[in-house]
Amino acid sequence: MNNILNIQNLKKTYHTKEKETIAVEDFSLSLADGEFVALVGPSGCGKSTILSILSGLEEKTDGTIIYQNKKMGYMLQTDALFEWLTILDNCLLGLKIKGELTDEKREYVISLLKKYGLGDFLNSYPSHLSGGMRQRVALIRTLAIKPDILLMDEPFSALDYQSRLAISDDVFHILKEEKKSLIMVTHDIAEAISMCTRVIVLSKRPCTIKKEFLISLTDFSTPIENRKAKEFSHYYEEIWKEIDHES
Repeated sequence: MNNILNIQNLKKTYHTKEKETIAVEDFSLSLADGEFVALVGPSGCGKSTILSILSGLEEKTDGTIIYQNKKMGYMLQTDALFEWLTILDNCLLGLKIKGELTDEKREYVISLLKKYGLGDFLNSYPSHLSGGMRQRVALIRTLAIKPDILLMDEPFSALDYQSRLAISDDVFHILKEEKKSLIMVTHDIAEAISMCTRVIVLSKRPCTIKKEFLISLTDFSTPIENRKAKEFSHYYEEIWKEIDHES
């Protein structure tokens, strides 16, 4: 597979009047077309900072990022739906803000909503949806701009356990169906192993790559089924050992 994203020696430093804080240092990563990669590590290590830089919300201090003409889509921790807008209008909002909304793109978004079980809710409001359905709407809003790479920051953290399992299956299916690549930040090791074929363990701040795991599960299929694979617990234990847990 061809690499569609190459990051070399990424560094991010924050400055205040009192001190300089290095958040990310010497972080290098390549992402192949269609690949799903998870970033795990201790709280506050800089995982979300990496996504913010990749999405353009923050400037890097040093290093190079080569996108190969690919577009990024960023899905935040919360669904961030506007309660006063309909489901369709929420999904079209990014296109409207960018001045890119056309009849063709509107029909594309409607087709996504229908394809993934939200066709009956186009004119409903977010308060009428379950937590899992809201996350699907948030994902489709992100897909509306037709990104090549999805950046997800703890996308299921606000959901209860059963909903997390269900929506992880939904999101996995949608991203595979739409042929997207994924970089996901998560605290949930099981989520990382079940969804991704590569799990990267980050060190405590300043964040850099501590260890990388290539995930090879028997009969790799959906996140829920992948948790039943015989290799799953081995990967979980090995990744757990590598994370710098707070004492």
